[in-house]
Amino acid sequence: MGVSRPSPAAVLALDAGNSKTDAVLVGADGTVLGTGRSGGFQPPRTGVGAAVDVLGEAVAAAARAAGLAGPPYAFRVSACLANADLPVEERQLADAIAARGWAEAVEVRNDTFAVLRAGVDRPRGVAVVCGAGINCVGMLPDGRTARFPALGRISGDWGGGGGLAEEAVWWAARAEDGRGGPTGLAKALPGHFGLGAMAGLIEAVHLGGIPRGRLHELVPVLFAVAAEGDAVASAIVERQAEEVVALASVALERLGLLAEEVPVLLGGGVLAAGHPQLNGRIGELLSARAPRARLSVVTAPPVLGAALLGLDALGAPAGAHGRLRNQFG
Repeated sequence: MGVSRPSPAAVLALDAGNSKTDAVLVGADGTVLGTGRSGGFQPPRTGVGAAVDVLGEAVAAAARAAGLAGPPYAFRVSACLANADLPVEERQLADAIAARGWAEAVEVRNDTFAVLRAGVDRPRGVAVVCGAGINCVGMLPDGRTARFPALGRISGDWGGGGGLAEEAVWWAARAEDGRGGPTGLAKALPGHFGLGAMAGLIEAVHLGGIPRGRLHELVPVLFAVAAEGDAVASAIVERQAEEVVALASVALERLGLLAEEVPVLLGGGVLAAGHPQLNGRIGELLSARAPRARLSVVTAPPVLGAALLGLDALGAPAGAHGRLRNQFG
């Protein structure tokens, strides 16, 4: 007599960023059946096929934990992925994931949607994520969304860890050689790397002694100098606050929510760090543009948001959503 095979889960949720990928299999009642983790998801660097292979490693681990021997693992894939910045990229990735046969249906969204859904009880609100870069999305229960390309300067973006570090270095370099006004950044930034002057930092980055990828380490230094009252550093923090509020306000306006009570969520490493000067200023500026907005920082893992979006699409009862959220603390 054969052994019965476990039924597929309701949702296979995926949240994939540049540094890690999380997979969660969720039952129709909101019970977590299995989880898995793998490396970063970077299709622009590795190609779509190799990037989806990385997703597959996390999916396989979650399936093993759930006792599923092979695909299909779920009725629906709900994937929120970094580097899925344009609708055409979402469609390409959805096709590539569908070809793996992990589920009967596949939906791919940008990973900012996961942050938003993780922070709200129903799919209504706006989220701004400020991590390595910056992005913003908004959504309504009827399926309408507001979003931005979030492709960097080419699409009008500024900020995030990369933008903040670049701006701080620019002002510090000009302060040291006399083209700009004085700022404590000129000593603090090279000091982080054990160097005495900006000239040494510039040389080390240019010649490869300090990888450019390490410049994001300077973001906490920037905030520390700003907290001491440094005018230049404070101006950079002010600009970041203005950018966050500009994104949120435009998204709210597009969805007709500027005058309504609505959640506005902050996520990503820069905003989740809770720097009082930055987050406090965001609150002040947002209250002037959208007085009824309720500002908060998302602490729940984004993969929860991907899973909730999957349950939304399946029309799961509210109890399933609550049960799922409770399992993520």
